Amino acid sequence: MNTEKADFRSYKILFLNTLAFLISFAAWTINGILVAYLVDNNIFKWSSVEVGWLLGIPVLSGAVFRFPIGILTDKFGGKVVFTLLLLLCSIPMYLLSFANDYLIFAILSFCFGIIGSSFACGVAYVSLWFPKHQQGTALGIFGVGTTGTAFTAFLAPRLLNLLTDHGANPDAWRNLPQIYAAVLFAMGIVFFLLSNKRLPEKKKSFKELTQPLKQVQVWRFGLYYFLVFGCFVAFSQWLIPYYVNAYYMSLITAGLLTSAFSLPSGLVRALGGWLADKFGPHKVLFNVFSASIVLSFLLIFPKMEIYSPGSGIMADQSGVITAVNENEIILDNHRYPLLKKSADFDPESDATLVLPRIKSWNEPAVKEGDHVEKRELLAKGVTRIFFQANVWIFSVLVFFIGIAWGLGMGAVYKFIPEYFPNEVGVVGGMVGVLGGLGGFIAPIIFGYVLSFSGVWTSSWFLMLILSVACLTWLHKSVTKTLDPKLLEGMDKN
Repeated sequence: MNTEKADFRSYKILFLNTLAFLISFAAWTINGILVAYLVDNNIFKWSSVEVGWLLGIPVLSGAVFRFPIGILTDKFGGKVVFTLLLLLCSIPMYLLSFANDYLIFAILSFCFGIIGSSFACGVAYVSLWFPKHQQGTALGIFGVGTTGTAFTAFLAPRLLNLLTDHGANPDAWRNLPQIYAAVLFAMGIVFFLLSNKRLPEKKKSFKELTQPLKQVQVWRFGLYYFLVFGCFVAFSQWLIPYYVNAYYMSLITAGLLTSAFSLPSGLVRALGGWLADKFGPHKVLFNVFSASIVLSFLLIFPKMEIYSPGSGIMADQSGVITAVNENEIILDNHRYPLLKKSADFDPESDATLVLPRIKSWNEPAVKEGDHVEKRELLAKGVTRIFFQANVWIFSVLVFFIGIAWGLGMGAVYKFIPEYFPNEVGVVGGMVGVLGGLGGFIAPIIFGYVLSFSGVWTSSWFLMLILSVACLTWLHKSVTKTLDPKLLEGMDKN
């Protein structure tokens, strides 16, 4: 059921859902900061593999539970389901403060991570309160709640600093999950008291609700969301060790720069929904995937210093070398000037280099008294290429790819109420599952690729491949009329 016109209650529900989703998302990604703090301060001696799993476990549970939560929301309504999620997930979050070993920490992380499935609940609930032509904008505004990741990345390190008295009392980290638990519980009470109940007009059986999963569109939307949402979640946590290891940042600075990636991405999600309402989601996503390809390509290049053979000098006559110095080689009476190595090239300088710096010089390959033949090499050429991969330029590119993905998040969910108006919860939940799995799978893949290549920027190469795949499928879905509704949308726009 969709209203013909949005009213005060519609916007009240939108506000409550967005606020609850923001708090849920902040809690969902708490391990990104908390686990890093516990390991860096030797409170727990967990290996990098164990840390990786602790980062991924809550993301996994939040992803896989989106599908059943979407079904429950379609059957029982968002008021009941969202309230229970907030209240129940506050319990394992609170108990996390008493964890003293890896297994208990992992189990509780899985339990509180279910709060990440609140997205499927919110999407189904919000869409019922807005007419079709406003659903993209409404769902985009709701999606601003993903900025919860930025709040955790920015605030959690500072809270830990304050709670532990700047490290003097490290065991006081246990207060942080207790604070998060209290906020989740309070939000659950507020949500129950202020929200209104609304269910779809037409009740459907479980079989009818899951029928859309046979449609290829669901899996295509899931791939799009795997990139724009799943990889957004992945990098919201992955960028913290990225900055620490690749650019030697402190945990607080890394958290600040990571929030500069995740906060704008969440905020522009509403704009992505509005643009999808106005121009059609296919046009928005075409530009999003194109931008993702370009930016991923630019982010691939790491800090590097390469030596390569350059332009050498060959003898144009036979003879005897009579002199060799840093400026020239003399063959009989013929002089061959040499390119000198520049002394002003310091790759460790603090200067900001946007483009690679290239220097070439010659090194003698002969010595005085040598007899050489015509076209024999007198001096070899050496080319030195240095690319700084400056942290601020890197951060600007990351900022823009975050914005592109944020716009894409809003656009993807515009498709769902158009194609599946009576199964928004289950379809939105399934697309959310696929997107959430990206947040779980991507960091694991990043870790393996990093271990194999030894290059931190290898993760962006994976983003380039995924972006190309999404753009290709989007193009084929339009040109080969796999989706007649998309073509109708193109005609209207």
